[in-house]
Amino acid sequence: MELFHRYGLWGGMRIAHVMFAVMWMGLLWFFNFVQTPAYAEMEPSARNNAFDKLTWRALWWFRFAAMFTVASGVLILALGPKGEYGSDFWKSPPGMGLAAAVLFALIMLYNVLGVIWPKQQIVIANARKVQGGGEADPNAPAAARAGAMASRQNTIFSFTVFLFMVGTEHFFNDFGHFKSLPAAGVRVLFYIVILAIAVVMEMNALGKIGGTAAGGTNVIYDTHQYAIYTAVGLMVFFYLFFEIFFRA
Repeated sequence: MELFHRYGLWGGMRIAHVMFAVMWMGLLWFFNFVQTPAYAEMEPSARNNAFDKLTWRALWWFRFAAMFTVASGVLILALGPKGEYGSDFWKSPPGMGLAAAVLFALIMLYNVLGVIWPKQQIVIANARKVQGGGEADPNAPAAARAGAMASRQNTIFSFTVFLFMVGTEHFFNDFGHFKSLPAAGVRVLFYIVILAIAVVMEMNALGKIGGTAAGGTNVIYDTHQYAIYTAVGLMVFFYLFFEIFFRA
C-alpha cells in the first residue's frame, strides 16, 4: 500500500527510472557498438532487410525508453521528500553531479526525438523502397550520417550521465571525502564548464561546427571505438574535477 502514498510512489519512480534507463542505454549501445559495425559488413540487400525488420522495432523501444526515463526522472524530483532537492542540494557535489546528468539527459532526449528518429525514418523508408525495387533516396546517406553523429554523441554523454547518476547516491555524497558545500566560485566554474561542454559538443554533433564530413572535430563520431575513447575521457575528466575542486 505504500506505493499509493507520495513516498512509496517516489520509490516506485526510482525503480522505474533505473529500468527505463537500462533499456534506453542498452539499446543505444547496441546500435553503436553492435548494429552499426555489423551493418557496415553486410551486403546491401541484407542490410536493407535488417533495417526493415529489426531496426524500426528497436527504435520503437528506444524512443519510448528515452521518454519514460526522462519522465520518471522528473517525477523523482517532484515527489521527493520535503527538502530532499532543495537549493542546498544543488550546491552540493551530489546535486551538481545530478544537475549535469539531467542536462546531458535532456540533450540526449532531444537527439533521440529531434534527430535520430527523424533521420532513421528516412533511412528505413529508403531501405523498404529499394527492397521493393524502387530507386534509392539520394538523401538517405546524409540522413544516416546525421543520425549516427547524434547517436554517438549520446553515447559519449551516456558514460558521464551514469557516473553522476550512480555517484549522486553512492560516492559524491561522502562528505568525509568531498565538501558538503563547495565555495561559490568553484560551483560557478563547474556549471560554466558543464554548459560549455554540453553546448560545444552538441553543436558539433549537429554539424554546426565541423559540418558532417569525417575527420576533424567529427573524428569522435567516425567509429564506435573513438566514441568510447571520448566517452571514457569525458567521464574521467569530470571525476578528476570533483577530486581536485570538491575534495574535503
